[in-house]
Formats: sequence, C-alpha cells, structure tokens
Amino acid sequence: MSTIVEWYYLLIVALVCLILGALGSVLYYRLGFSNRQKKLKEEISASELEAEKLIGEAQKTAESRKRELLLQAKEEISKAKIELDRDVREKKSELAKERHRIEQKEETLDRKLDTIEQKETALDMRVSDVLAMEESARDLERKKVLELERISGLTVEDARTLVLDQARQEFSHDMAALLKQMEEKTREEADRKAKDIIVSSIQRYASDYVSEVTVSVVSLPNDEMKGRIIGREGRNIRAIETITGVDLIIDDTPEAVILSSFDPVRREIARITIEKLIVDGRIHPARIEEMAQKAKKEVAQTIKQEGERAAFDTGIIGLHPEVIKYLGKLRYRTSYGQNVLQHSIEVCWIAGMMAAELGLDVTMAKRAGLLHDIGKAADFEMEGSHVELGGDIARRYKESDEVINSIVSHHGDVEPETPIAVLVAAADAVSAARPGARRENLETYIKRIQKLEEIASSFEGVEKSYAIQAGREIRVMVKPEIVSDPEMILKAREICKKIEEELDYPGQIKVNIIRETRASDYAK
Repeated sequence: MSTIVEWYYLLIVALVCLILGALGSVLYYRLGFSNRQKKLKEEISASELEAEKLIGEAQKTAESRKRELLLQAKEEISKAKIELDRDVREKKSELAKERHRIEQKEETLDRKLDTIEQKETALDMRVSDVLAMEESARDLERKKVLELERISGLTVEDARTLVLDQARQEFSHDMAALLKQMEEKTREEADRKAKDIIVSSIQRYASDYVSEVTVSVVSLPNDEMKGRIIGREGRNIRAIETITGVDLIIDDTPEAVILSSFDPVRREIARITIEKLIVDGRIHPARIEEMAQKAKKEVAQTIKQEGERAAFDTGIIGLHPEVIKYLGKLRYRTSYGQNVLQHSIEVCWIAGMMAAELGLDVTMAKRAGLLHDIGKAADFEMEGSHVELGGDIARRYKESDEVINSIVSHHGDVEPETPIAVLVAAADAVSAARPGARRENLETYIKRIQKLEEIASSFEGVEKSYAIQAGREIRVMVKPEIVSDPEMILKAREICKKIEEELDYPGQIKVNIIRETRASDYAK
C-alpha cells in the first residue's frame, strides 16, 4: 500500500514539474516574441525612412532630367524651324525663277504664233494666186491641145496611141538587149558558182552504179531441179506464185528460173524461198509455205539492218523506227535501174556538202536528202505518188516542216519554201543525171523527145525544132520575118519556162534559137 502511495506522489510531482516547465516555456516564448516584434518594427521604420529618402532623390533627379530634355527639344525645334524657313525661302526663289522663265516662254510662243498667223495669211494669199495661175495654165493647155489637134489633124487619143506604139517598140528592143546582158552576166556568175559547188560535191562523193531490173534469176544445180520446182501437174510452181505473189518464168534457159515482179520485196522473198528449197531438197506446198515464212523474217531483218546502216553511215540520228524500216525497204526499190537507197544516201551527202558551201544547216539538209524519196518504199502498198506518200510518212512520224517541204517539193509539185528544199531538189537532179546512174526504156525516151519537140513547135514563129544529144539539147529554127534578133532572147526564155512546167527530165535541157536570113538571085 505504501508503495502505491509513493508512486502516486511521484506521479503528482512529475505532473507538477511538467506543468511548471510548460508554463516557463510559454513565458519565455512570449518574452522573445515581444523582443523580435520590437526589432522588426524598428527595421520597418528604418526602411520606410530610407525609401522616402530614395523617392525624394529620384524625384529630384527626374525633375532635373525633364528640364534638360525640354531644353534639348526646344533647341532641336528651333534648329528645325530655321532649316525649314531656309528651305521655304529657297523653294520660293526657285518657283519665282521658274515662273519668270515660263512667262518668258509664253511671251516667245505668243510672238511665234503671231508670226505663224501672219505667214498663214500670206500663204493663203499665195495659194489663191497659185490656184488662179493653175486655172489659167489649164486654160492655156486646153487651148494648146486644141491648136495642136487642129494643126496635126490627130486627136489626143490618136497621138497617145501612136506614141505608145513607138515607145513599146523601142522598149521591147531595149528590154531584150538588157535582158540578154543581164542573163549573160547572171548565167556566167551563177554557172561558175554552181559548177564550183556541184563539182566539189560530186568530187567529194563518188559512188559506183549497178543497173537493176524487175526480174531475178535463181541458178539451179541441174535441170532435174527445174522439174521438181514445177512439181506434179505444176502444183509447186502454183504454190510458190500464190504464197510469194511473184511470177515464175521457166523457159529453155538451162539451170535457171526467172522471177518477175514489180514489187522488189516480194521478188527477194521468192528468191530466198527457192534457194532454201533447193538446199533443203524437199519441195512441196507445205514446205514452200514454211520456207516462205522464214524468208519473210530474213527479209524483214535485212530491211531493218539496211535502214539502220543508212542512218548510221550518213550520221542521221533520231529517226523513228518505222522510218528506219521504210528506209530499209528502199534497198529493194529501183528507179530507172538506180537503187533508191543508194540514190537517197548520195542525195544526202551531196545536199549536205552544198549546204556547207552555202553556210546552211548541214544536218537538216542531209536529213531531208536521205528522206526525200521515202515515199517510194510505200508506193506499192498505198495509192498516190511517192511525193505525196513521202510527205504523209514524214508528217505521221513528226518530221520538221523543212524536211516535209523538201520531200513534197523535190519534183516541183509544191513550191520550195526554204533554201534546203532547193538544195535537195538540185542534189536529186545531180544524182539522177550522173552518167550511168539511170537507164530509160525506149518508149519513155521517144515520148520525151516527141513532147520536147512539140513544146518548142507550139510557139508562134517557130519553123522547125530538133531534139539532139538524147534530149539534152533542142535546136529551134525560127522564121526571120516574124522573130527578130532581140526577140530571140525572149523566145528562148519562154520555151525554157514551158519545158520546165510541162516536162519531166533529168538534169537540164539547152535551148538554142537559130534565125537565118538568106538572099538569093540568079545571074543571067
């Protein structure tokens, strides 16, 4: 029990000590807080005093700066006003001077206007005098004409007709003489220059010619093969003609078969087909058809290669593949026995050389020359002349206007629009006219000679005409009582013009006019 009481007293003592400690802590905290609050108030008061001091100093500084800025602004305004006044005075002075100059000009213009008006008045008076004098002159002219008509016995119209006739006769003679002089001078100069260019071009490009025909000959190993080609009751020969589209001519010629066709590509296919059949030895309709297909492929490949070779050899690039094929087909096309592909290549080079001599576009001239006869590759397949077909092909495959015009104008069907078109036509004529280049059948030759003589004989005053030198020259005999010496020049020019318009011919034709006057008498 005593122990419990002791613990109780101890507990009470502890509680009392705890309470006393808490009270002491509170009292100590309150005393410290009062001291800190007092110090804080003192610091705040000091800060407020310092702030008031700083604000006062800042206000004083601002007032001072404000006064300084106002003074500076007033000075700058004063200076600007002075400069503005000076500029205004200068502008006013310049305006015054300008006004003075304008006033002087106005006075000068007024004086000039007065002078002009005076001159116009004087001119009007002079015009009136001139009109009066013209009227008087017309009266005198009418009187003179009437007097002349009375004296001469001719009216004005009769006199005018008489004078015009005399002038026409004199002018005709002078014109013929002048034309002769001009033609001789121009011909000499043009011939010299043209000969230089053409001879240079021909000399730089010279090729051999081999005349080609419309038939091909296939050699046979023996006459027995000829019978096998004919076949039982002619079935093989009929099959070959049907499949290839050519005519087989089997005559007494030993060990040979003749193929005839105007289409050179078909003729070449038939030739290759027969040669393959001879090598194979099996000749019957089915084998003939098989070999014909192989021959067509070979010819197509050859056509492509020939076209590419022609373009490569001439240096022409950018040709459409179809145009290349048409070029290759020209390898099997002939014109008067001349191979058209070889002819086109020659025209290409000659046109290019002449263009270089004249300072023109060489590449364009060569391109036009190579393609000028491209229509001949299609004239067996489509209707129309090779000129029209060539123009259509060139348009279809986007060739230039210069090339198209060169193609359609190289035979004179269309007027040439560029110098290159003229060069292509000239190169075409040069290539065709070279010795050995072309051959001409007898019938065509005779018709051309007859037509040439008919054209010359159709002119008034022509007595006889003779075509000589294979149609390259014509001699025209004129009646001396109808055609005078000066008129011979004009007559030759007219005949040449009509020949150019109506006749197709290679190269050129020389026209010689011959006038002869004879006097005969008999001594008795």
